Amino acid sequence: MRMRWIEIMVGFFMVLGILALLGLALNVSGLNLAAKANTYTVQARFENIGGLTSRAKVTLSGVQIGEVKSIQIDKKRLVAIVTMKIYSDVDYLSIDSSAKILTAGLLGEQYIGISVGFEETSLKDGDTINDTQSAMVLEELIGKFLFNKVSN
Repeated sequence: MRMRWIEIMVGFFMVLGILALLGLALNVSGLNLAAKANTYTVQARFENIGGLTSRAKVTLSGVQIGEVKSIQIDKKRLVAIVTMKIYSDVDYLSIDSSAKILTAGLLGEQYIGISVGFEETSLKDGDTINDTQSAMVLEELIGKFLFNKVSN
Protein backbone atom coordinates (compact mmCIF):
# COMPACT_ATOMS: atom_id res chain seq x y z
CA MET A 1 0.00 0.00 0.00
CA ARG A 2 2.86 2.35 0.84
CA MET A 3 4.48 1.74 -2.57
CA ARG A 4 1.25 2.64 -4.38
CA TRP A 5 0.99 5.88 -2.34
CA ILE A 6 4.53 6.85 -3.39
CA GLU A 7 3.72 6.11 -7.04
CA ILE A 8 0.58 8.27 -6.86
CA MET A 9 2.54 11.15 -5.32
CA VAL A 10 5.29 10.89 -7.96
CA GLY A 11 2.64 10.90 -10.71
CA PHE A 12 0.97 13.93 -9.12
CA PHE A 13 4.23 15.88 -9.03
CA MET A 14 5.02 14.87 -12.62
CA VAL A 15 1.65 16.24 -13.79
CA LEU A 16 2.25 19.38 -11.74
CA GLY A 17 5.69 19.83 -13.35
CA ILE A 18 4.28 19.37 -16.87
CA LEU A 19 1.55 21.93 -16.17
CA ALA A 20 4.17 24.37 -14.87
CA LEU A 21 6.27 23.94 -18.03
CA LEU A 22 3.17 24.42 -20.20
CA GLY A 23 2.30 27.63 -18.33
CA LEU A 24 5.87 28.88 -18.71
CA ALA A 25 5.83 28.13 -22.45
CA LEU A 26 2.55 30.03 -22.89
CA ASN A 27 3.91 32.97 -20.90
CA VAL A 28 7.15 33.16 -22.88
CA SER A 29 5.40 32.84 -26.25
CA GLY A 30 3.17 35.83 -25.53
CA LEU A 31 0.00 33.83 -26.10
CA ASN A 32 -2.67 35.17 -23.81
CA LEU A 33 -5.62 32.86 -23.19
CA ALA A 34 -7.53 35.57 -21.31
CA ALA A 35 -7.33 38.26 -23.98
CA LYS A 36 -8.97 41.58 -23.26
CA ALA A 37 -12.36 41.67 -24.94
CA ASN A 38 -12.75 45.46 -24.91
CA THR A 39 -10.56 46.75 -27.72
CA TYR A 40 -10.83 49.03 -30.72
CA THR A 41 -8.92 48.73 -33.98
CA VAL A 42 -6.60 51.29 -35.50
CA GLN A 43 -4.65 50.97 -38.75
CA ALA A 44 -1.29 52.34 -39.84
CA ARG A 45 0.59 52.11 -43.15
CA PHE A 46 4.32 51.34 -43.22
CA GLU A 47 6.73 51.11 -46.15
CA ASN A 48 8.79 48.42 -44.41
CA ILE A 49 7.65 46.40 -41.40
CA GLY A 50 10.92 44.49 -40.99
CA GLY A 51 10.26 41.47 -38.76
CA LEU A 52 7.01 42.72 -37.23
CA THR A 53 4.51 39.90 -36.68
CA SER A 54 0.94 39.45 -35.56
CA ARG A 55 0.50 39.61 -31.76
CA ALA A 56 3.50 41.97 -31.46
CA LYS A 57 3.18 44.55 -28.69
CA VAL A 58 1.86 48.06 -29.19
CA THR A 59 3.33 50.36 -26.54
CA LEU A 60 3.04 53.90 -25.28
CA SER A 61 6.02 55.08 -23.20
CA GLY A 62 7.10 51.46 -22.81
CA VAL A 63 3.74 50.29 -21.44
CA GLN A 64 1.77 47.79 -23.52
CA ILE A 65 -1.52 49.30 -24.69
CA GLY A 66 -2.46 46.72 -27.32
CA GLU A 67 -1.18 44.27 -29.89
CA VAL A 68 -0.89 43.84 -33.63
CA LYS A 69 -3.99 42.08 -34.97
CA SER A 70 -3.01 41.56 -38.61
CA ILE A 71 -0.63 42.65 -41.35
CA GLN A 72 -1.72 42.95 -44.98
CA ILE A 73 -0.50 44.57 -48.17
CA ASP A 74 -2.25 47.58 -49.69
CA LYS A 75 -2.44 46.69 -53.39
CA LYS A 76 -2.98 50.30 -54.49
CA ARG A 77 -0.19 52.00 -52.52
CA LEU A 78 2.05 48.89 -52.27
CA VAL A 79 2.68 49.38 -48.55
CA ALA A 80 1.94 47.25 -45.50
CA ILE A 81 -1.27 47.90 -43.57
CA VAL A 82 -0.90 47.03 -39.90
CA THR A 83 -4.13 46.63 -37.93
CA MET A 84 -3.72 47.09 -34.18
CA LYS A 85 -6.06 46.23 -31.32
CA ILE A 86 -5.85 48.97 -28.68
CA TYR A 87 -7.30 48.39 -25.20
CA SER A 88 -10.52 50.36 -24.77
CA ASP A 89 -9.32 52.01 -21.54
CA VAL A 90 -6.64 53.76 -23.65
CA ASP A 91 -9.05 56.33 -25.07
CA TYR A 92 -6.68 59.28 -24.96
CA LEU A 93 -4.65 58.69 -28.15
CA SER A 94 -5.03 61.81 -30.26
CA ILE A 95 -5.85 61.71 -33.96
CA ASP A 96 -2.38 63.08 -34.83
CA SER A 97 -0.50 60.36 -32.92
CA SER A 98 2.46 58.75 -34.65
CA ALA A 99 3.50 55.09 -34.85
CA LYS A 100 6.96 53.69 -35.42
CA ILE A 101 8.37 50.20 -35.51
CA LEU A 102 10.99 49.73 -32.81
CA THR A 103 13.34 46.91 -31.87
CA ALA A 104 13.84 45.66 -28.31
CA GLY A 105 17.61 45.82 -27.94
CA LEU A 106 19.96 45.49 -30.90
CA LEU A 107 18.51 42.35 -32.46
CA GLY A 108 15.41 41.75 -30.31
CA GLU A 109 11.75 41.47 -31.15
CA GLN A 110 10.04 44.25 -33.05
CA TYR A 111 7.02 46.12 -31.75
CA ILE A 112 5.09 49.32 -32.44
CA GLY A 113 5.68 52.42 -30.35
CA ILE A 114 2.98 55.09 -30.29
CA SER A 115 3.76 58.76 -29.64
CA VAL A 116 0.77 60.90 -28.72
CA GLY A 117 0.16 64.14 -30.60
CA PHE A 118 -1.43 67.39 -29.45
CA GLU A 119 -4.90 67.32 -31.02
CA GLU A 120 -7.87 67.06 -28.69
CA THR A 121 -9.78 64.67 -30.97
CA SER A 122 -9.12 61.04 -29.98
CA LEU A 123 -8.68 58.00 -32.18
CA LYS A 124 -11.80 55.87 -32.59
CA ASP A 125 -12.50 52.40 -33.89
CA GLY A 126 -11.46 52.13 -37.54
CA ASP A 127 -9.29 55.28 -37.62
CA THR A 128 -5.89 55.39 -39.32
CA ILE A 129 -2.61 56.72 -37.95
CA ASN A 130 -1.07 58.72 -40.79
CA ASP A 131 2.31 59.63 -39.30
CA THR A 132 4.40 56.44 -39.37
CA GLN A 133 8.06 55.52 -39.34
CA SER A 134 9.11 52.20 -40.85
CA ALA A 135 11.43 49.64 -39.32
CA MET A 136 15.15 50.28 -39.41
CA VAL A 137 16.73 47.35 -41.25
CA LEU A 138 20.26 46.60 -40.07
CA GLU A 139 21.33 45.18 -43.44
CA GLU A 140 20.34 48.39 -45.25
CA LEU A 141 22.34 50.50 -42.79
CA ILE A 142 25.42 48.32 -43.21
CA GLY A 143 25.02 48.43 -47.01
CA LYS A 144 24.79 52.23 -47.03
CA PHE A 145 27.83 52.49 -44.76
CA LEU A 146 29.91 50.18 -46.95
CA PHE A 147 28.77 51.90 -50.14
CA ASN A 148 29.80 55.30 -48.73
CA LYS A 149 33.20 53.92 -47.67
CA VAL A 150 33.84 52.42 -51.11
CA SER A 151 32.80 55.55 -52.96
CA ASN A 152 35.22 57.68 -50.87
